Amino acid sequence: MGILIIRLIAVAVIGYLLGSLNTSIIVGKLYGTDIRKHGSGNAGMTNTLRTLGKAAALMVIAGDILKGVVSYLIGQLVVSTIPETVTLDLAGIGGMAAGMAAIAGHNWPVYFGFRGGKGILTSFAVVMMMDWKLGLILLGIFAVIVAVTRYVSLGSIIASAAFPVGAAIKGNGPVFIVFSAVLAILAVARHSGNIKRLLSGSEAKLGQKKKANG
Repeated sequence: MGILIIRLIAVAVIGYLLGSLNTSIIVGKLYGTDIRKHGSGNAGMTNTLRTLGKAAALMVIAGDILKGVVSYLIGQLVVSTIPETVTLDLAGIGGMAAGMAAIAGHNWPVYFGFRGGKGILTSFAVVMMMDWKLGLILLGIFAVIVAVTRYVSLGSIIASAAFPVGAAIKGNGPVFIVFSAVLAILAVARHSGNIKRLLSGSEAKLGQKKKANG
């Protein structure tokens, strides 16, 4: 058990450091822009799309997904060889721990003053690694909500909240459900400002420019 805990801590640190490579901030710097000083101020794909355009947004999508996938794979590689993961029914815990840490790194990047994004793309990558079938269902929910309302934030919130519900209905194990619930809470909490704007009717829709600090 001691070795398991040590390796879990190690992969969490690795995941956090990888997640802290906030792609939108890095891409923004390539454009000579601090994305956090424009639009909504959020260091994420949607604000990058509004501020810098489609090419920059595509780079952010690729980077955010890649770091979630890589973190998960490293976590699995390092932890899955420990016998306790089988005897204690902890399959996938290494990947989940590293993936969750990558999301935390994206949200609070150590390299960028702990001011990051909301972690939705990295979260989606981790979800797909955890259970790709459930991930596709959540992607479908997100797509329908955005198509109907044009609110990316609302799609992200509803899809995130549906993750632990879907995991429970699908019959995933207790460790999986706990991780999915933590991920959902983290994602929804990061959208607290969006929730307030949705309720007040001031949230920007997809394709609509957003006022600074709005």
